[in-house]
Amino acid sequence: MAVSVEVAQEEKRWAAELVELGKAFRRTFRSLSRLRGRDTHLGAGELSHAQCELLFELEERGELSAGELALAAQLTPATVTQMLDHLAEGGHVERARLERDRRVVVSRLTPLGRCEIEAKRAKWQSRWEQALADVDADELRAATRVLTRLQAIFEDGVAETDSGRAAAGVQDGVPEADSGHASTGVQDGVAEVDSASVQASNPLL
Repeated sequence: MAVSVEVAQEEKRWAAELVELGKAFRRTFRSLSRLRGRDTHLGAGELSHAQCELLFELEERGELSAGELALAAQLTPATVTQMLDHLAEGGHVERARLERDRRVVVSRLTPLGRCEIEAKRAKWQSRWEQALADVDADELRAATRVLTRLQAIFEDGVAETDSGRAAAGVQDGVPEADSGHASTGVQDGVAEVDSASVQASNPLL
């Protein structure tokens, strides 16, 4: 009997912590949405969050085509092409044709683009280190595992949504939103994510 009571109590604690995780995720998502929302009010010469994401992809993976960047950023190729136009005009990327296939145009970082993302990375790395200084390696590993599983949940939701759109005959099932969520609009590749779609994917939110 005592074991059964302990098990029941542990299950109750687990359920309560799951609810708290859902609430924390919602707050984090809202903060990220506000951060991305500010991209629509940038000054001349400032880079948007979405543009920086493209630069990070180029820095980490080398030269890529617009299609490859679109797949990585979960945006349409047309939106990415528009963003790359702006980045090229600002001197952050340059375009070239592949030597092995002249039909393919790829983008690569310029020295200015590399300096930009190095400054961004240093700024955010400092914030991360300060915020997580008292979190040990095991806790960080557990957090990574949890976030990876949450990502899988939303990826499954995207797949189900795309399947439903395809069955209904809807074209262009590529969601233009961070992490693949539904969006209500896009400006220069910045998706205005509908919070309701995220809550619908997570009954705890």
